[in-house]
Amino acid sequence: MDFTMESEMQSVVAALDAALLPCLPARELQAADRSTQPSHHVDVERHAREFMEAAKKLQLFFIRVQHQHQPPKEELLKKEIVDLEADLRAKDELIEKQQKLLIKWHTTLNAQRVSQVLELEKQG
Repeated sequence: MDFTMESEMQSVVAALDAALLPCLPARELQAADRSTQPSHHVDVERHAREFMEAAKKLQLFFIRVQHQHQPPKEELLKKEIVDLEADLRAKDELIEKQQKLLIKWHTTLNAQRVSQVLELEKQG
C-alpha cells in the first residue's frame, strides 16, 4: 500500500473516530482522557450522520483498493482460456485412451467369435 493510500485510510479512520467519540458518555471520554469539557451535550443524530459518512468513505476506499489489486479482465480471460484448453486436452486424452480400450476389446471379442465359430465347425 503506498503512502497516499495509507494516509487516505488513516484520515477516514480518524473521521470515524472523531464522529464516534462525542457519542460516548462523558465519563468514558474522561476515562479515556480525550475530553477537555466536563459536560457534553451530544447531538447524536449529527454525529451518527458524520460517522455513517466516514464509514461510507472507508467502504469506498476498500472497494477501490480491491479493484486496483484485481488483474485486468483480459488477463482473467486469458487464464480461463488456458485452463479450458488444458481441460480439453485432458478430456481428449481420456477419450483416446477409452477408444484404444474399445478397439482392444473389439479385437478380443472378434478373436473369440472366430475361435467359437471354428470350434463349432469342427464339432458339426
